Amino acid sequence: MANKQYEIIKRLPTVQEHKALWEAVGWGSIHIEMSGQSIAGSLYGVVVEHEGEVVGMGRIVGDGAMYFYIQDVAIAPEHQKNGLGKLIVKQLLDYIKERRHENGLAFVGLFASHGNDAFYEQFGFKDHSPGMTGMFTVFE
Repeated sequence: MANKQYEIIKRLPTVQEHKALWEAVGWGSIHIEMSGQSIAGSLYGVVVEHEGEVVGMGRIVGDGAMYFYIQDVAIAPEHQKNGLGKLIVKQLLDYIKERRHENGLAFVGLFASHGNDAFYEQFGFKDHSPGMTGMFTVFE
């Protein structure tokens, strides 16, 4: 572990922990009933605690066999640059490697916050265009 004062715990964040970190990293505000339902549908999650407070999180959504999506990797700003993001992503990827279908590929996707592409590239994520492109829409 990057620092003995941090503890990584295999569990999903609570709705309040999720909301606090979501807002702390500047992702805007979030409706807690919606996030509660979303968190409940997760395959797996981890949180990082520091002195009893959750200061980091990450989770996986998907079908648990072929498609996995890394979601909500966030570290409280005052705890960034301590290797916590790497610990979280490694833990999430280990889960996927252990649980993907034994006879097939695992497609792992994510959206990186602006400027964080290089962080995820160290784990093998890359832009596959023009052969494949990522697209999405948002319903508001």
